[in-house]
Amino acid sequence: MDNETPQTTPEHFSRELANKLRMLRDAKGISQENVAHQAGISAYTYQKFEKGESKPGTPMNPRLFTLLALANVFEIDVRELLTFEEK
Repeated sequence: MDNETPQTTPEHFSRELANKLRMLRDAKGISQENVAHQAGISAYTYQKFEKGESKPGTPMNPRLFTLLALANVFEIDVRELLTFEEK
């Protein structure tokens, strides 16, 4: 893990995924609670995801099933959910 660049850290991926989730939800015009309900997760869990956390101060680490469910809610391929623009 010492060889990680800032772009490959768990924190970076968590921030990028959080931003993507927020952007997708805003584009659909639905609430966090609605996304959570459709994905079969708690609203609290989804709210933490949009903050990029699992537990306070811990980068999020969603399960594959959760990622697939979220991609389904947003009607996108899971790969699109996990693809981030280079900055």
